[in-house]
Amino acid sequence: MIINVIISDSSIKLTNQTENYILMKTVFYINCRGKLLEITTPIVMGIINLTDNSFYAGSRYNTEKEILNRVETIINEGGKIVEIGACSTRPGVVLENSQQEIDKIVSALNIIRKHFPNISIAVDTFRSEVAQKAIIEGEADIINDISGGELDNKMFDTIANLNVPYILTHIKGTPQTMQQNPHYENLIGEIMIDLAQKVDILRKKGVNDIIIDPGFGFGKTLDQNYELLKNLKQFRIFGLPIMVGISRKTMIYNFLNIKPEDALNGTTILNCIALLKGANILRVHDVKEAVETINLIQKLTS
Repeated sequence: MIINVIISDSSIKLTNQTENYILMKTVFYINCRGKLLEITTPIVMGIINLTDNSFYAGSRYNTEKEILNRVETIINEGGKIVEIGACSTRPGVVLENSQQEIDKIVSALNIIRKHFPNISIAVDTFRSEVAQKAIIEGEADIINDISGGELDNKMFDTIANLNVPYILTHIKGTPQTMQQNPHYENLIGEIMIDLAQKVDILRKKGVNDIIIDPGFGFGKTLDQNYELLKNLKQFRIFGLPIMVGISRKTMIYNFLNIKPEDALNGTTILNCIALLKGANILRVHDVKEAVETINLIQKLTS
């Protein structure tokens, strides 16, 4: 699929008629190991971090009991996808090696699958080797790559060979450099061109299930993050599910001069705005609050 992107000095524009059609008519189906995950209304992905380096301490889980309790909570609070990650990619972090990441991911997947065989599981990794092990040995369903294939040139081929859904994220730089004064001539246009080119590559390789994430916090300043959120509706032009991950991030707590632990209220407000602008998946630490936000927005817009 080739997506033509037209850039003006301001941003990419959709007519109101096109916006309303995409918002009202699009239903997405994600093939998770033969099971169709239907997205008729927005859904929630609940985060489980298996690393001590995650920026938000409340998302870290290490023991079998902690992991299983967290999965149960995500399910009971209305989450449709559980996401596990074992290598923090917060700005400036020292990355864990791939074997450490594989050991943690596969172990956690085996624990979760034994007790919750039917839950959809995403794995947060930028390494193709980890993706391969997670899908084959751990029976994961979805790969969430925060680098959009930039940090491992084998990732796209691996996803195509595995035939699994792929979350394609925009990033500028690497986790070590991405917040060192990122510069764009046209923020929205450059992000959309990058995503469009990669969607085209993935399609040509035979990848059918693609979710796009514009990459809040990944190579964007605080002001650029808010510009991105303001223009999120422009990404509907792809005709693909849009995932937004802004939960307790720096764009909230740095702006409000608070700690991540105090950023739930700000997260809920920005998630509300993201939903009104077309987000289909909310990636969050706080599932109950996100599900309630979706329910209220659906009531308002139905």
